[in-house]
Amino acid sequence: MIRKTNMMNGIQSTKKTNIQTNNITEGKIWKSLLVFFFPILIGTLFQQLYNTIDAVIIGKFEGKEALAAVGGGTAVYINLIVGFFVGVSSGASVVISQLFGAKNERETVRAVHTALSLAAVGGTIMTLAGLLCSGYVLKTTNTPEEILELSLDYLQIFFISMVPMFIYNMANGIMRAAGDSKTPLYILIAAVLTNIVLDIVFVVVFKLGVKGVAWATVISQAESMVVSLFILHRRNDCISFRFRKLEFAPQILSKMLKIGIPTGIQATFYGLSNIIIQSAINSFGTVTIASWAAFSKIDAVFWTIVNAMGVAVTTFAGQNYGAGKFTRLRSCMWQSILMTASFTISASVFFLIFGRFCYTLFTNEPEVIDDGMKILKFLVPFWATYISIEILSGVIRGVGDSFIPMMISLFGICFLRIAWLFIAVPHSHTILTVLSSYPLTWTVTSIAFWIYWFSGKWIHRN
Repeated sequence: MIRKTNMMNGIQSTKKTNIQTNNITEGKIWKSLLVFFFPILIGTLFQQLYNTIDAVIIGKFEGKEALAAVGGGTAVYINLIVGFFVGVSSGASVVISQLFGAKNERETVRAVHTALSLAAVGGTIMTLAGLLCSGYVLKTTNTPEEILELSLDYLQIFFISMVPMFIYNMANGIMRAAGDSKTPLYILIAAVLTNIVLDIVFVVVFKLGVKGVAWATVISQAESMVVSLFILHRRNDCISFRFRKLEFAPQILSKMLKIGIPTGIQATFYGLSNIIIQSAINSFGTVTIASWAAFSKIDAVFWTIVNAMGVAVTTFAGQNYGAGKFTRLRSCMWQSILMTASFTISASVFFLIFGRFCYTLFTNEPEVIDDGMKILKFLVPFWATYISIEILSGVIRGVGDSFIPMMISLFGICFLRIAWLFIAVPHSHTILTVLSSYPLTWTVTSIAFWIYWFSGKWIHRN
């Protein structure tokens, strides 16, 4: 196997002396991981506040129809559109983290500007796709008539934010790939505060309803993009940004897409399976849709934990792989599994005890809260079955292998979930039968990832 400190899939390594040393490739693993993880975790929590604050204000001031329009099928559809590009952009973060770990300054500079160019083009494409397809998707997912127009109003405005959202997220990934997880956090906190103020002004003061929360998100994302690019522009190291250097470096772009496209496809099929689930949930009526929308905000706390650790271990694995520190890479996986399990168990206990109170943040309607508690009590105990999927796939992608994780996830989660919905649900048309698809597929996919991990093939594919 070719050591990544000298060559990375044909990209020549050129050692320079002014790339800053960071603690990801040295020191105590658990300490380095936590120092990097917590800003990502806090940042991801603030990221969730975008939609959560929208849901709180809309649910309290506009009612369950508006809540269902903002947080139900629209959220699933947005995740489908955004998820593909976020998956593709993860390839850029992996390449940049490997080049940074290998201290290859020249290629890191080219990778940064290729990544930002990809974000601008990708955001434009996704804006057009979202605007053109929104009405069709809402109708094909059985969105009830009473919320159809509200949902379309929200989406038509929200998709304007794709370019700033993608550029901001790519800039975020660039900073993290270089070991800086604090600056993206500060940018995000400022944007969330802006979003809160604008939500209140647009919805409570100007009575713009779902259009108001959509415009608040667009403006907040634009702020994040401008601030991120300004900070990158002010840097003097290999991840600094200059407009004149924007390019599509063919060899680097090819490597980014090779890693990122399988992840994007995986995210797309996740989204498609969730749209099918949302379609099944929509058949139970507005109360259940609103309950599911409210639960998704509670559920986001768990996903925030595992996703943040997944981002952390991907960067951690990328830099250590680039530096040729393979034993440290494996140790990172085990320690991150233990830490994520501890966080997940704590969150599960909290929501099982205080879940009803949490629902009152989104709605005052008893039937929505009662249905939501049934969903919570069924799914929360199974959260732990998903941990291995996020951590193992994060480490494996970090070394540049994204194809096998994609295949495992497609068959273990997406296809199996869809099969369950089409085979089991018609025989037992209940909300719990629909939701059973989650723990079933999480468990099967986790087992498949452990088999691939212990095979050792993931580290020999690159």
